Amino acid sequence: MGKSRRLFGTNGIRGVVNKELTPEFAIRIAEAIGTYFKRGRILLGYDGRISNIMLANAVTSGLVSTGCDVYDAGMAPTPCIQYAVKNHEMDGGVMITASHNPAEYNGIKVMANDGVEIPREQELKIENMFFENEVFKASWDGVGQRHNLPRALGEYKEAIKKHIDPSAIKKRHLHVVVDAANGVGGLTTPYLLRELGCRVTTINANIDGTFPNRQPEPRPESLQDLATTVESVKADFGVAFDGDADRSIFVDEKGKVHWGDRTFALIEKNFLQTNPGAIIVTPVSSSQVVKDVAEKYDGKLTWTKVGSTIVSHTMKKLKAKLGGEENGGVFYGPHQPVRDGAMTVALVLHIMAKDDRALSRLLDELPRYYLEKDKIRCPNEQKPLVLRKLVAELESRKPETIDGLKLWFPDKSSILLRPSGTEPIYRFYAEAKTKERASMLVKEYKQKVQQQIIKS
Repeated sequence: MGKSRRLFGTNGIRGVVNKELTPEFAIRIAEAIGTYFKRGRILLGYDGRISNIMLANAVTSGLVSTGCDVYDAGMAPTPCIQYAVKNHEMDGGVMITASHNPAEYNGIKVMANDGVEIPREQELKIENMFFENEVFKASWDGVGQRHNLPRALGEYKEAIKKHIDPSAIKKRHLHVVVDAANGVGGLTTPYLLRELGCRVTTINANIDGTFPNRQPEPRPESLQDLATTVESVKADFGVAFDGDADRSIFVDEKGKVHWGDRTFALIEKNFLQTNPGAIIVTPVSSSQVVKDVAEKYDGKLTWTKVGSTIVSHTMKKLKAKLGGEENGGVFYGPHQPVRDGAMTVALVLHIMAKDDRALSRLLDELPRYYLEKDKIRCPNEQKPLVLRKLVAELESRKPETIDGLKLWFPDKSSILLRPSGTEPIYRFYAEAKTKERASMLVKEYKQKVQQQIIKS
C-alpha cells in the first residue's frame, strides 16, 4: 500500500481497488484490526461500490482469523453502521466505503465501541501491527464466527425519529426530492421521509457502484439535475448525499444550491435558541456565518483542525451536542457525535415544521458572505517554514493557527491560508460581505505566501 508507513488518512484507509486496495491487503489490515480488538465482537457494513463484497469478505476472513466474531449488517449508510455498533454493544466496527471518492476507489473505516472512528493514536497501533506483522492468529478451534445482523436500517430510522417531532412534520406534508447519488442514502432517507408524512421524489436512488449519473461528491456544480427536479415538481426542498450518506447538501424550493455551512448555521441557530450557551464545534474552514450565529445566540464556538474525526473527538471531549462542517457534515450529539446525512435532513424538516416558512426564507435570514478560493504551489518541505514566517509576520493580528492560519477582520471578512495535507500547495479561502473584498484578500495573501516561498 505505497512506500509510506502511514495507511490511515483523514477518514480511514482509501485506495484504488485492486491497485492499492487488494483482497490480500484487506485480509492483512483486517488481521491487524482484529488483533487490536482482541477477539471482540465486530460489526461490519459496506456501501454500494462494485468492490464491496470482495473487500467485505476479505475483511471478514482477516477478522475471524484473529478470533473476532463478525456481525454483518450488510449494505448501509456509514452513520447507520456507526449507530448499530453502539446500539448492539459491539466492541468495534468496520465500514467498507470510500465515501465521496470516485467509483474506482474503496476504503476501510474503523470504529470504536461508541461508533466513532478511532483516533490517530489507535490507528498508529494498528499500522504498527500491520507493518511489523505482529498479528494474533487464533488456533484452528478458536477462530471467530460470522453472523448476520438484520434490522440495522430500521433501528437507525427509529433512532432518528426520537430527536424530532414526527407529528409536527406530518402536518406540514412537505415534498422532498432526494438525490442519493446511486449510493446507500437511498436505503434509508426516502423511507424515513415517507414515514414522516412527506411526499418523496427520488433521483439516482438505485444503487449502482459505477455512479453513472454524478460523482458521489455532492458539489453545487454537479447538482443541477436535483435543482431542476425540485423546481419542476414544485418540491419544498431537495437534498443530495455523498456515496455513504454521512453528508448532505440542500437545494431550496427555488432550485438554489446551498453550501453546507449555511444549512449547518440554520440548524445551529435553532439549536442555540433552545440550548443557549451550548458548545458548537466546527473546523477553521467553516464560514463566518457559523461564528455570527454563535455570537448572536450565545453559543460557545470551538474551532478544530479540518477533519470529521477531529470534530467527533472534540465533541466527545467537551461533551458538545452539535458540530458541523462546510462540506455538509452535521454532527448531532444527542443522536451520535458523527456526520449523519439522514439526521441532518430530519433536523431541517423539524425546523421547517415548527417555523412554517419556506427553506429559502429561513436561509435568507442568515448573514450572507461571498467566498473566494484559490491555491498556490509550495514544495512540501517548505510548508512548515512558510507557515512559521507568516505567523510571525501577522502576530499582531492574533491569527488562529490550529490548522494553517486564519485571520478575522473588523468588517467581518476573513481568510484561511492552509497547507494541503495531500498536495504540494497552499489553499486560500476568503470570505467577505462583497465579492470584491474576498477577491482582494486572496490576492493580497497569495502575494504574502509567494514572497515567503521565494525566501525559503
